[in-house]
Amino acid sequence: METFNNILVVSRSTQHCIKVLRTGIAFARLYNARLHVLHIIHDPFSVNGWNLPIPSLEEEYRHMVAKARKELDLMIQAEKAEGLVVNEWVKDGNPVDAIRETVEQEQVDLILMLGHREGRLEHFLFGKTNDAIIRQLPATLMLVSSPLPASRPSAAPATVSMSTE
Repeated sequence: METFNNILVVSRSTQHCIKVLRTGIAFARLYNARLHVLHIIHDPFSVNGWNLPIPSLEEEYRHMVAKARKELDLMIQAEKAEGLVVNEWVKDGNPVDAIRETVEQEQVDLILMLGHREGRLEHFLFGKTNDAIIRQLPATLMLVSSPLPASRPSAAPATVSMSTE
């Protein structure tokens, strides 16, 4: 069985990333590994010169990030208090470059990311980035997915999928 020494949780500061962080904490404890948490700040409303003319969508996004970030920070602080080694970074810009840079600098051997089955807003904002990350990173990648909202009849239980290269 493969062992992991450096685990990277990629957080986009959304509600669904909380499950990814919980999974990362569990794996770090299981493998006695260092946990690295990378908060990606990717503002889709001002990148590459395009700007959506929908102020309420931008407000909703910023509110969603603030709420999730508060909960993520509380979880990380609690784990640090319990003795888990957690390194945190906040990086702005292209998510693929930020993740690649962190993987190389910290010698990460397991990356945990959100599998994109979340709401429409998150899929719109982050949907194509996972494909680029999967193709370019030199580490084992685990996509952690969360259930679809309960209001949808096709809601499936949470699943985890792994890809190794």
